[in-house]
Amino acid sequence: MHSRHCSPVLGEKKRRIHLNADPRPLGGALPPPLEKASQCSVSLKKQRSRSILSSFFCCFRDYNVEAPPGSGPSVLPPLVEENGGLQKPPAKYLLPEVTVLDYGKKCVVIDLDETLVHSSFKPISNADFIVPVEIDGTIHQVYVLKRPHVDEFLQRMGQLFECVLFTASLAKYADPVADLLDRWGVFRARLFRESCVFHRGNYVKDLSRLGRELSKVIIVDNSPASYIFHPENAVPVQSWFDDMTDTELLDLIPFFEGLSQEDDVYSVLHRLCSSWIHTELFGNFLCCYRATTKWN
Repeated sequence: MHSRHCSPVLGEKKRRIHLNADPRPLGGALPPPLEKASQCSVSLKKQRSRSILSSFFCCFRDYNVEAPPGSGPSVLPPLVEENGGLQKPPAKYLLPEVTVLDYGKKCVVIDLDETLVHSSFKPISNADFIVPVEIDGTIHQVYVLKRPHVDEFLQRMGQLFECVLFTASLAKYADPVADLLDRWGVFRARLFRESCVFHRGNYVKDLSRLGRELSKVIIVDNSPASYIFHPENAVPVQSWFDDMTDTELLDLIPFFEGLSQEDDVYSVLHRLCSSWIHTELFGNFLCCYRATTKWN
């Protein structure tokens, strides 16, 4: 789990089983029937392991970022469960009414895993938190690393915006992590996997269901699949695993300070997104921001 290719936390990627169909050389090899049985056994073990992990965490699913048919978020798929059944119709909105404290502020939806923290079932000597999680009747320890500068980032974001935690992980993991991470009560609400739309193998965070004016909503997430319905509202961040020299959250603070003063988010994010996609800065939102923003 604790690797750059398959991180532990937490719930947004589709599982696949790969069986090797190529025959091995006969010299010293298992007889074909036994070889196939061995391969199937290994694959099924891997499938079960990944199934357990992806049932809690959002990073064990392969992202399919193909846009929904039609012109975009105006054409939404039905809400379906992972097993193909229809979800219960959601409440009118996911968020309660804006509080007096946040009146007039924009709403920032912030992801958890690989955006603010990285988690692993494997012991990490310098873990910031160790969270017990029950899986199939057994308690497992989840080791959580905080991304560098996450404390400064959250405190400043709480001053500037109405902040909402929105993760595709299950609440039984993400809620205790958020309790430990957010000591200041920055997050006015916490949304978990059941608030996502399961669309083409991905858990998508549908911002139109929040109950906030979309021109005043921003999503901060490392996964493009999470905001595929509303890419024009996204501030993409690089996935974080264990680089303790990372400064991305700290570097984003001046950008958000400027964005908080804008009338709507579209004009700024559209300009930055266009530069980000159509220049050599593709893949680095921060570099694009520094090169084009008026808030230097």
